[in-house]
Amino acid sequence: MTDTRAISLIMSLRGQGITDQRVLSAIERTPRETFVDDPFEANAYENSALPIACGQTISQPYIVALSTQELEIQANHRVLEIGTGSGYQAAVLAQLCRMVYTVERHKPLMQLAHSRFQQLKLHNIVTRHGDGFQGWPEQAPFDRILLTAAIPDLSPTLIDQLKPGGILVAPVGKPVSAESNSQDLVKIIRTEEGTSRQSLIPVVFVPMVPGLPQVNSDGETRK
Repeated sequence: MTDTRAISLIMSLRGQGITDQRVLSAIERTPRETFVDDPFEANAYENSALPIACGQTISQPYIVALSTQELEIQANHRVLEIGTGSGYQAAVLAQLCRMVYTVERHKPLMQLAHSRFQQLKLHNIVTRHGDGFQGWPEQAPFDRILLTAAIPDLSPTLIDQLKPGGILVAPVGKPVSAESNSQDLVKIIRTEEGTSRQSLIPVVFVPMVPGLPQVNSDGETRK
């Protein structure tokens, strides 16, 4: 039985201009409460971002829906996600494509997301603990690439891992500060001549950080 909170969320997303029925159905079928920490379970279906471990967030459902819609995913596609986080976005993607490859720099987040995928029997998601700036070159090229953390500028390394005609969606811009209060969610299409770029909406994402977190002598992870 569908959670009535999920139905209300879908109605809200429709009102915000999400029209792709496949995307809406994937979100309706994805139990968002599975991907939030216990203190925030009551807020799982609110159309807002929520904090998760390692100083990260689970994105606002509208941003998940819009990003997914703009990817224009087809059933035979292979999709690369940079920034697994809670796993919620990957779970939505997995219902729309053949395979999701998702990279996360925080090992505890990756391990927890992997267990959630197993719990939900989402067997077409492959996880990797790694530096998102490097993508996943061994599995490239990809039909679609999605970044779930803000990058200062688009990386040629990631664009090179996109098939001709492929689409990349990413928040681009400096970390939010007094000088800059948002980033741009952009859509990149790789063409024969290079790339075309479309700015979608202003967004606020945690910044993408290169490398892997260091672990101190107490076993605690540093950003």
